Amino acid sequence: MARFGILVGGGPAPGINGVIGAATIVACRSGAEVVGILEGFRWLMQGKTDRTRALDEAAVAGIHLSGGSILQTSRANPTKKPEHLAAVVKALSSLGVDHLITIGGDDTAFSARRVSEEAGGRVRVVHVPKTIDNDLPLPDGIPTFGFETAREHATRIVARLLEDARTAGRFYLVVMMGRTAGHLAVGAAKAAGATLALVPEDFAEEKIRLAKIVRLIEGSVVKRASQGEPHGVVVLAEGLGAKLDPADLEGLADAPRDEHGHVRLAEVPFGRVVKDAVARSLGEIGLDLTFVEKDVGYELRCAEPSAFDLDYTRDLGAGAVRTLLAGGSAAMITRQGGAIVPIPFEQLMDPKTGKTRVRLVDPTTDAHASARSLQVRIDRADLEDAARLGALAKVTNLSPDATRARFAEIV
Repeated sequence: MARFGILVGGGPAPGINGVIGAATIVACRSGAEVVGILEGFRWLMQGKTDRTRALDEAAVAGIHLSGGSILQTSRANPTKKPEHLAAVVKALSSLGVDHLITIGGDDTAFSARRVSEEAGGRVRVVHVPKTIDNDLPLPDGIPTFGFETAREHATRIVARLLEDARTAGRFYLVVMMGRTAGHLAVGAAKAAGATLALVPEDFAEEKIRLAKIVRLIEGSVVKRASQGEPHGVVVLAEGLGAKLDPADLEGLADAPRDEHGHVRLAEVPFGRVVKDAVARSLGEIGLDLTFVEKDVGYELRCAEPSAFDLDYTRDLGAGAVRTLLAGGSAAMITRQGGAIVPIPFEQLMDPKTGKTRVRLVDPTTDAHASARSLQVRIDRADLEDAARLGALAKVTNLSPDATRARFAEIV
């Protein structure tokens, strides 16, 4: 009798329970047993096998409708030490698990690959990609599960802030979750009609100077004010914080890091640093506007899944089981055009780092060009047209020439 193990790694994302539920139902109906492994790899890598729960159809009935994870999750990383990998494989063997389904992001995908290699065929392993960041290397146009639900909720938050900004006459500075890629930030900003959105992929340079981000925001604020609308919402992807020149983000070098070595960006006051810098810059030209910073991210991760993610995750869970039962292993499970398509782990790896490749926002696409064209940005025409430049100069309290010089670098 086959025995399936299911575990979840990384941050929560809407739809995790959909994968767990569908995988359990299909596995049980095939005559297999299912064991849910609590808190990802945390206990397995310590050799502990008692942090589990038996799963059957009754145990997962209706769980796909709720957010969160009935198996919880953790960021425990078994790849840092060889003895931890060996302990994971030994613990799985003790549990009688010969088929393993991991659910998680890029780090969990890498851990799944290493466990598969360590097991040497004794345990078949497939990975189901999950992240609200949408940054796993799936084919173009295919989101990671949880992203669409998170984008829907984030869009509603930004839309409400836009109305509050208009009503109260202020600006909001929203730092949107997204450790490396800006998919969620630009996606929610575009859908809601945010004033401006900045993501790491907008900048070609390896390290971004805070002054450039500040000038882009200032330009948007000045242009809005010149149009008689001194209010709006600026959305920043949190990954910008990691690309800032360390000299511009005090304490970044000493910031807390997770077990995969990533800076815990949520614990770095990126929004406050930018807000204070913008306030100082606006003060130089005599503009006294209210800015309110707000982080958006954690409230999205355990939201009830949208209909899209409900359907999507049940396909992925069922597909993971069918792939394993058919003899598949060492692959990430994807849904492409209605078909379940396993992608071998080796195709997901970045040859330079040996880690899972990250899918970034492509700033060359028409979709991204549309997003930028719908935002409020100072462009070359604003600085070359005398009437437009005059309107901007009136707001900056500078001469037209000085205003042109101030914003020339961002066009």
